[in-house]
Amino acid sequence: MLTDATRLAVWGDPIAHSRSPRLHAAAYGVLGLDWEYGRRCVDEATFDTEVDGLDATWRGLSLTMPLKHVAAARATTLDDDARLTGAVNTYLLTDGRAHGFNTDVGGLARALDEVGVRRPERVRVLGAGATATSALVSAARAGAVEVEVRARRPEAAAALAELGALLGVAVRTAPLDAPDPVQVDTTIAALPGGTDLGALAGALASTSGPLVDVVYGGWPTPLARAWESAGVAAHDGLTMLLHQALLQVRVFVAGDPAQPLVHEDEVLAAMRIALVGD
Repeated sequence: MLTDATRLAVWGDPIAHSRSPRLHAAAYGVLGLDWEYGRRCVDEATFDTEVDGLDATWRGLSLTMPLKHVAAARATTLDDDARLTGAVNTYLLTDGRAHGFNTDVGGLARALDEVGVRRPERVRVLGAGATATSALVSAARAGAVEVEVRARRPEAAAALAELGALLGVAVRTAPLDAPDPVQVDTTIAALPGGTDLGALAGALASTSGPLVDVVYGGWPTPLARAWESAGVAAHDGLTMLLHQALLQVRVFVAGDPAQPLVHEDEVLAAMRIALVGD
């Protein structure tokens, strides 16, 4: 059961750039909740010690890179999306236990719908880390039947192919820099923001519908510029960030990412304004 704990924070490394504090503050302001939401630089090596040091005043955590896999391993329970992906971006702390959720999956699915990518049959995913895994599940939820995964590490891409089989999606893996990309309805980029694929980026853009990049800092990224040069829309990661944060608020308030908030339209509107504020 939920307690009267009121402390929350986002953890990761680096973390100074995070917009989560302003998003969550906006939400709790609308909801009339006097909750504290901060940020803390935590890496994989110190994660367990930091969690062990939390007292009963803590309600939950938002978890970003590089903590999503270690958070999943540490969690007492996992929701379905966390179990599928092996990644956790949300802890609900109750009764001395850490309940793990992955709201990246639902957040990206909602972001795809908002930017007009609906029921894509063929999707390309760039990368094979925790966010790329969530992207594969989101693509399957959106209706994809085929996904091309391009990654630098073949073993990571192989794991995504296994996940695709569980989801009923045909996953084709390829090196990140492989020539002759297939035609897809959309590309989801889950790569570091400064990644520059050179001339290949143009080939990827010319064989794809809109780009949805999880990066939101340093925009436009080299990938986004390639899409824009090809005359194809490129969307940054702010919409995904917004929607995964809304689902986190649902978890922290009601314990369930599927349970809409009271006055959710007003909450989302306030979070959207906070997202782009100075």
